[in-house]
Amino acid sequence: MPDRTTAPARGMHEMTPREITETVRAGFAGGIGIEFTETTGDVVRAQWKLAPSMHQAHGIVHGGAYCTVVESLASIGASVWFGPSGRVVGVSNTTDFLRAQDEGIQFGEALPLHRGRSQQLWQVFVNDTHGILVARGQVRFQNLRKADNDPA
Repeated sequence: MPDRTTAPARGMHEMTPREITETVRAGFAGGIGIEFTETTGDVVRAQWKLAPSMHQAHGIVHGGAYCTVVESLASIGASVWFGPSGRVVGVSNTTDFLRAQDEGIQFGEALPLHRGRSQQLWQVFVNDTHGILVARGQVRFQNLRKADNDPA
């Protein structure tokens, strides 16, 4: 398991989907069990299995789980696209919960809406095994160029 106290030795743009999966599992999103299947600067795809540990008090998936998935998939795409130029940080996450779910496998796809010099906007769709949309979201990122990251 990757060391939680250090950043990956290589940038996201140099990592395989499996390496990204292991890196994400070592952090906050690890409890979701996201398995990345495609990770490029143009699309990110992943899947995960719903579990009771993701439920809220009424026995359905907690909205925070969907927010985590949306931010995770979009962040990977934005990071891979920005590559060695620097890093990206999320500044806004808006997630809509469309259908209550309690079990099964879900699939997510993140696509860029805008990729600019200073910001990116990514959209994410979450579907169940029948292809039914259960949640959607978008995340806006600030691109921090390496010169912007240097300590003053």
